[in-house]
Parts: sequence; C-alpha cells; structure tokens
Amino acid sequence: MTAVTTAIKPRGALSQSVRDSLIVAKRNLIRMARIPEVVIFGLIQPIMFVVLFSYVFGGSISVGGNLSPDVYREFLMAGIFAQTVTFATAGAGAGIAEDMHKGLIDRFRSLPMARGAVLTGRTLADLVQTTLTVIVLAIVAVIVGWRVHEGIPKMLAGFGLLLLLGYAFSWIGALIGLTVRTPEAATSGGLIWLFPLTFISNAFVPSNNMPTVLRHIAEWNPFSATVQACRELFGNLPPNYPVPDAWPMQHPVLASVIWSVLIIAFFRTLSVRKYRSAAA
Repeated sequence: MTAVTTAIKPRGALSQSVRDSLIVAKRNLIRMARIPEVVIFGLIQPIMFVVLFSYVFGGSISVGGNLSPDVYREFLMAGIFAQTVTFATAGAGAGIAEDMHKGLIDRFRSLPMARGAVLTGRTLADLVQTTLTVIVLAIVAVIVGWRVHEGIPKMLAGFGLLLLLGYAFSWIGALIGLTVRTPEAATSGGLIWLFPLTFISNAFVPSNNMPTVLRHIAEWNPFSATVQACRELFGNLPPNYPVPDAWPMQHPVLASVIWSVLIIAFFRTLSVRKYRSAAA
C-alpha cells in the first residue's frame, strides 16, 4: 500500500493576519447590526452637540473678529466631527472589555489565528460604525447650515483625516479594554481623558484667546491638528482668522497624519503585547 500525502502550503503570516482580522471584523459588524440601539444612541450625542453649540453659542463667540452665527457654525463643525470620531474610543474599549469578561477572548486565543487579528478586527468594525455616524452627522450639519467651500476632493480628504484619527484613537480604547476588568470601567476610562483632550483644543473656540500654557497645549494637541486640517480642507476658516505660529497649526494636514500614524504604531504595539501577555 502506498501512502499518499498531500502537502499543504502554509499561508503567509501577513495574509493570514488580514484574513483573520476581516473575519473578526465581520463578526463584530453582525453583532452591531443586531443591537441597533447602540448605533442610535451613538448618533444622538453628536447631533445634540451640533444643535446646542450652533444655536446656544452661535453669535456669542468671536471667530476672527466675526460674531456671525453662520461663521461660528462652520468653524464649529470640524471640532464636532473630530470629537465624534474620538469619543468612539470608549465604545471600542467597552466592547473588548465585554468580550474578555464573557470569556470570548479566551476562546479566540485557543484558535489557530493571528494574535493581533482579534484587536485589528474589532478596531476595523468600530471604524465602519464611526464612518456611518460621521455620514449621518454631516447630513445634520448641512441641515443646520454647514457648507463645504473647497470642493469634493478636499472634503473627502478632510473626512479621511477624521477617520484616520478615529481609528488611531480606537487603539487607545483597545488598550484600555484589555487593561480594565469590566465594560463599565472601560467606558469610564475611555471618556475621562477625552474631555480635557477635546476641550483644551481649538475645537470649540479659537486657541488664541486661551491662557499661554493652555494655548501651547492646544496648539500641539493631535486633536487640534486634525480639526485645523479639516477646517482648511472644508474651507471653514473665516478670512481674518489668525492662524497660530505653532508648527502643527501651520502644517495641520501633515501634522494630523503624523500624529495619527504615531498613535496607531505606539498603541497597537502596546495592545498586541498586552493581548499576548494575557494569553501566556
């Protein structure tokens, strides 16, 4: 009797990692679709921010010496968009913490799959959800008077920077979710540091009027770089708006990309290492 053996060519590490990540992302997207209230509640908060800030603070805050509510509304929207994508961090952390709490992560660890695929798949699913949220938010912004003045290509580039920042921050959420013990702790830990990050920035008011220390923090804040870049790409800066001299404010598009890439590289490395050490 002759034994016939079939050699199976092993898949490359990169292709396996991509395939496993997409499978996990699909699983999370299906799960999100089955719990639509999570998506709905995630839309309510940014819509409230748009309406409240537009009509409560519009006409009260000077932007480049202009108190027009319409000018402030356009100035504001890039900040609201950026705040929305970064606040998705809490959801990413809570989702991973919940999976760990229920033992799902342990089941993934027992499977022959790439170690980073679980986290990458989760962050990709969160990116899809964030994209849908931004689309709905943009529609609401147009309804209240926001407009883009620099054409479709620059508009798409601006939204691309926003989603890149949101994806970068989702890795911070992943690390938080792997570190804490409960989803509730992940939600609190994912939000508590976001409030000073977003408010000590140029999102809602020009940084020029801030005290010196806060102004420097705001101008070098990665959040501020993306907000400034989007305002330039959307054409939402008034003619007399004084652009700060800080390098990130003078080159916001490049600064936004650099900050986001650095955050992804740093926190993805820490998250995957944390995942592997927990699995050992």
